[in-house]
Parts: sequence; structure tokens; C-alpha cells
Amino acid sequence: MKESFWVRIGVISDTHIPDKCEHIPEAVLNAFKHVDIVIHAGDIVSLEAIEELRSVCPRIVAVAGNMDCSDVVKKYPVKQVFDISGVKIGLMHGSGAPVNLVELLKSTFKIDNCDIIIFGHSHKPMNEKIGKILFFNPGSATDFLSGDVSYGIIEINDRLEDRACPPARQGLASNGKSHGINANIIKI
Repeated sequence: MKESFWVRIGVISDTHIPDKCEHIPEAVLNAFKHVDIVIHAGDIVSLEAIEELRSVCPRIVAVAGNMDCSDVVKKYPVKQVFDISGVKIGLMHGSGAPVNLVELLKSTFKIDNCDIIIFGHSHKPMNEKIGKILFFNPGSATDFLSGDVSYGIIEINDRLEDRACPPARQGLASNGKSHGINANIIKI
């Protein structure tokens, strides 16, 4: 009998370190101690934010955003497409008016055949399946003035099951590859 698997992904965006906050909030760092990989969807601003994340989870995937300093832009691309346990993930910060963000992402990843598109830019959490794609924006973990301070956890499993995720806050996607995707926005 095949052994089942779970992959836990911590998702963060728009940290704007040190502009919005000096450090990644402790609640995020504590949660990310229990993930297999951290994905940062841009507007990192300073590489110090990545080092803080790396202190709790050594595996980091990131993209540069529109507010990132030159060190971040040199180190990270604007767009990435990668696979985690058979699930294809598109990652991009986003740009332009937040109202057009989903359309921009659909267009940008049109030929990539993604199961999940992770993005940032708007500082507004989004966890919604549109067609066959889960669009996931963790919001900002450091924009305390906006009132929506949050991060995300995505679990990929091989059982196509929901694992105690409140229905109002989950995006359950079946990508046709015998995987379940449970996604949650966690408010700080």
C-alpha cells in the first residue's frame, strides 16, 4: 500500500521589511517552523526578511515585487513556475491596479497550466478557485495600518480530502492528479 503524504507550505507576501515593520511577526515565524517550504510572493524589500524566514525554514521560493530593492531584484525573478509534489504552482507578485490583478495573472500564466497561482501586491487576502485554478494571495503580514494582517498555509496531500479547514476560509482544488489542496488565510 502506498504511503500518503502531506506537504505544508507557508505563504507570505508584501512584508516591506523594514519599511512597514522591522521584523517578520513572531506569529508567522512560529507557524513557519512547521512547514516544509516558505513561498514569498514579493515586496520583500530587504533580503533581511528572507534571512528571518530561512531561520525557521531553510527552503524558500520567492519572487521580486514592484517595491523591492536592487539586491532583491538581482536575486529573485519576477515570475516563477515550479512543481511541489505534482502540483504546478505559478508565483508572481503582480503589478498595476489591484482590481485588474486576477486578469493580469490569468494572462501571464495562460500557457503554464498551473494548479495554484500565488500572488501579492494588493495586500488583500484572496483564497478562491476560479475555473480549475486556485488563486491565493496571503495578504500582508506586516501592513498593520490596513487592518488585514495575514499569511497563508497551503497543504498538498494525496487524499483529496479537507483536513479541518473551515469551509469559508478554504480553497479545495482537485487538479485531476489525485492530489488535494487545502489553503487557508490566517489572520494575525
